[in-house]
Amino acid sequence: MLKRIGVIAHAHRRVVVAIWLAIIVALAAGVGVFGNSFSLQFNLPNVESAQGFDLLEERFGGDESGRSGTIVVRSAGGFNETQQSALNDYFALLDGRPDLRVVSPFRAEGARQVSPRGTIAFATVTFPAEIDAVEQFQSIYQEMKAVEPVVDGVQIEYGGEVFAEFEAPTSEVLGLAFAIVILIFAFGSVLAMGLPIGTAFGGIGVGVLVVTLASNLFTIPDVATTLGVMIGLGVGIDYALFIVTRYRESRRRGNTCADATAEAINTAGRAVIFAGTTVVISLLGMLIMGVSFMNGLAIGASITVLFTMLASVTLLPALLGFVGDRVEITRWRGVVSAGLVAVTLVGYGLKQQWMFWAAPLAALVLVAGSFIPALRTPLATRRVKPMHETTAFRWSRVVQRRPWTSLVVGAGVLLVIALPVLDLRLGFADEGNYPADTTTKRAYDLLADGFGPGFNGPLTLVAAIESPQQLAAAQSVSQALAAIPGVAFASPAVPNNPASPTAVLWTLYPTDAPQSVEAAELVNALRDEVLPQAAGDSGLAVKVTGTVAVNVDFSGYLADRLPTFFAVVLALSFVLLMAVFRSLLVPLKAVIMNLLSIGSAYGAVVAVFQWGWGSALVGLGGSAPIDPWLPVMMFAIVFGLSMDYEVFLLSRVKEEYDRTGDNELAVADGLANTARVITAAAAIMVFVFGSFVLEADRSIKMFGFGLAVAVFLDATVVRMLLVPATMELLGDRNWWLPRWLDRLLPKIDVEGTSYNDTSVVDDPDFELEIEDVLSDDATPRRN
Repeated sequence: MLKRIGVIAHAHRRVVVAIWLAIIVALAAGVGVFGNSFSLQFNLPNVESAQGFDLLEERFGGDESGRSGTIVVRSAGGFNETQQSALNDYFALLDGRPDLRVVSPFRAEGARQVSPRGTIAFATVTFPAEIDAVEQFQSIYQEMKAVEPVVDGVQIEYGGEVFAEFEAPTSEVLGLAFAIVILIFAFGSVLAMGLPIGTAFGGIGVGVLVVTLASNLFTIPDVATTLGVMIGLGVGIDYALFIVTRYRESRRRGNTCADATAEAINTAGRAVIFAGTTVVISLLGMLIMGVSFMNGLAIGASITVLFTMLASVTLLPALLGFVGDRVEITRWRGVVSAGLVAVTLVGYGLKQQWMFWAAPLAALVLVAGSFIPALRTPLATRRVKPMHETTAFRWSRVVQRRPWTSLVVGAGVLLVIALPVLDLRLGFADEGNYPADTTTKRAYDLLADGFGPGFNGPLTLVAAIESPQQLAAAQSVSQALAAIPGVAFASPAVPNNPASPTAVLWTLYPTDAPQSVEAAELVNALRDEVLPQAAGDSGLAVKVTGTVAVNVDFSGYLADRLPTFFAVVLALSFVLLMAVFRSLLVPLKAVIMNLLSIGSAYGAVVAVFQWGWGSALVGLGGSAPIDPWLPVMMFAIVFGLSMDYEVFLLSRVKEEYDRTGDNELAVADGLANTARVITAAAAIMVFVFGSFVLEADRSIKMFGFGLAVAVFLDATVVRMLLVPATMELLGDRNWWLPRWLDRLLPKIDVEGTSYNDTSVVDDPDFELEIEDVLSDDATPRRN
């Protein structure tokens, strides 16, 4: 099947490329017509805070259940009448909009919204529940800024996630710039460098457009496209890199372009399909968590990976047909131009416009290359070392001579790095972690200065009133809230209908910041002790909601389900690897080693982002909990990616073992054959993921850092140290599988057939079949 796809795509390369371009144009047109509905909506599972929000919507109406923000104002000497009048006019203008409800601090209704010192105040801004898309909030914010008055002596800032300014990430181009350099060094060819990048772009382009359209059908957060680009760029280049490497190996053995393409797709392409499918399955495994936000991330990332995988086995063979023999030829003009393009991309990613001069210079070099002989001169072809002379082969021999030492050192390094994970605390960082130059951060700091740190994370308590006894108990709750430690202010019970209340609510401001341990402990104390004791036997059920309560509930919900998610992904990976390698110990070792590398990545994330070690080096101003979705998302992606390297390395080892029956030589030869491409692929991923550390958004920064560390450790400590050491220690037992289990397992071939034995072009039956399907000129050409 795959060899037919490879040959057809190679023979009809113009048609295939045209189809991909047509798909991109059609999807772009669809996005232009239907737009997107990326959502900030965070649908909670059936936890207490969600039940509280439902009760608020049912008994208090939509105003209490919609998204909200604040307009924070500051006047160093207090607000005089002129300033209050100008601000009141502004707030009244906004309140007159059908999509906003604004309460001014300078009216009787907002009297509590002025700080005790009288220098800081805020207006509350409430949106109706039906407004939840990023574009809607941003559009309203821009309209508010357009009519914002200039009031002498008054600072105006906008607080809350709804007003957070979203800037499209540019760091991915840094990863692309490094990918260009790495691929040129790895391949020694500009065209060979361009093939993986072009293929990745095709898959990412289609994937992102499909995700954008899918946002109209599913709840997908806006960050899904950023994560999709991050993951798609890494895996897209890697998948194409594996195939191009196999293609070049086949060409060096004397095969034609068509035969080499078919061999590469039928061998490395199989591994790509297997690895890509594993990544998609791992990502979709997040659906069992039952959270719409994470479902959207899983759907968005899996769609992007799916299309990069499809591009690798359809678009790439077409591009190989265009390149032909020129894949091995590199001229000085190409190398110089590629380097200048990389400089331009670095300038764009770092927002350094002075580096943009490299772009026109790159074009000038290409043009000048047609006239200047020195630029047209090809670079000397690299000498391909015999396998036994390579550094990787010699390194494998070193590890195999001291397997126990290598195992202890490698496992020890990973365990030490993983130690901080024992202190992992899940929770969302508050708005105090936004960059210092954003209005969201300035508003947060003003509120904390004027009203205390806990003012940025108020708790809302709500209860249904079904009897007079419960109404009386509500007053006892008010008294209890005013007396407990850790509370800066607690409002009295506010009924939904003073004449005949069916529900009451309280607003409570903690003394500590929303992301603090103390704020989470206050929520637990309210639920476990204070509220049950105050309600007594009245039957009054008080629900605690608000940002901090959502953090506690969501973190606990995910933590309870993490073992199930881990078990499902691990079990699936174990069975798949067992079917591929017909072994019991190889997949068991793979699962254990992958857990070590992922645990080490978790530990590094905790040390930097939660403990604050070296946080200034990654552009953080302080420490905060780890986003609850991060361990799930990292596990799904890293485990899937580690399968790429596992399959690529061990399939070569198994191939050598089947050929020679010598486990020691098979391990050394397999490592030598794959070390260069695994190193290049891992380096690209490390730089692509690591470049996102430069982004302002803490979640993206943390995600990129975690993935970069995980891939680095997996490709170095695990693949270059632990794998050869354990393979050497186990010897022939690596490939043991009970006969009864061998009969039960499906046969999965990820290596395919070597075209040293079977040439697709020389297969007359296959050639006749192709001629029946395609036009006369579709027969694969010999280059």
